[in-house]
Amino acid sequence: MRASRLLSVLLLLQTRGRLTARQLADELEVSVRTVYRDMESLTAAGVPVYGDPGHEGGYRLLDGYRTRLTGLTRQEAEALFPAGLPGPAADLGLGTVLATAQLKLTAALPDELRDRTGEIRQRFHLDTSGWYAEADTTEHLAAVTDAVWRRHRVRVRYRRRRAPQEVTRTLDPYGLVLKSGRWYLVAARPGHIRTYRVSQILSIRALPEQFERPAEFDLAAHWQSYLAGFDARRHRDEAVVRLSPALLGRLPDLIEPALARAARDSAGPPGPDGRVRAVIPIESVDHAVGMLLGLGAEAEVVAPPELRTRMARTVAALSAVYGRPPATG
Repeated sequence: MRASRLLSVLLLLQTRGRLTARQLADELEVSVRTVYRDMESLTAAGVPVYGDPGHEGGYRLLDGYRTRLTGLTRQEAEALFPAGLPGPAADLGLGTVLATAQLKLTAALPDELRDRTGEIRQRFHLDTSGWYAEADTTEHLAAVTDAVWRRHRVRVRYRRRRAPQEVTRTLDPYGLVLKSGRWYLVAARPGHIRTYRVSQILSIRALPEQFERPAEFDLAAHWQSYLAGFDARRHRDEAVVRLSPALLGRLPDLIEPALARAARDSAGPPGPDGRVRAVIPIESVDHAVGMLLGLGAEAEVVAPPELRTRMARTVAALSAVYGRPPATG
């Protein structure tokens, strides 16, 4: 355990440069006292680690010192190869880079692990696209990616749902997120951070000036917060629905997972006919009609009255269509 931690200390200093004892302790989840002891051990082993005193000080390696990749376990090697997704890497223009990096890693591994990585490629395939939907066409993804890397402000023409549908925005591109086969740009405007679907960017032009990305900005944390807020903003209303037990079990395959969980968590005891009463969050009556019709006759809307009335009208219209012989010709 300690040998693995010492290697981690060495690799952290090699990749990040100067780090304080507190930063190392937080990264490794140990005490500062343990970091001090580890530094003494590395020095005793001949590793050129130097401690700079003062407020801006910290530990660093002698300039030019590098260590070869060592101590890679079987589990670590197995984890690295599925981590490189060839589809997204190709989208970002990094397909060749990923293939070359994996080739170099394979060459550095011992024979046993090298054979194992070949087996992994034949046994695991990662598909990031969602069911029932095609991946977006992202004509401008390469330009967006370049702006993200270079921290260049961009001028984009963007298509959105509400009017006016085409708008022009000046953005600071903070990062890219791949969600169910669709790329999203997280970017800042004065006073706001917004999310833009890359496939809806109609044109993009990199501006000469660069921007400063806030040091405290965490892309993953921001995205999780955005998703939670997005669902809260969308699902402002609720539908009370009576469901058959069989349908309740199939809901995750028929509607969004968050809505299926809400229905399951709110489900009451079965009534005389075996059906359960559940609450499903909805965006609007218009949107809910289509979603709930897809559940068939095993679902009955109880409330709100407007939704029940709309469901009845739609079902009556469908009955009229299918109650007569089909048109010919």
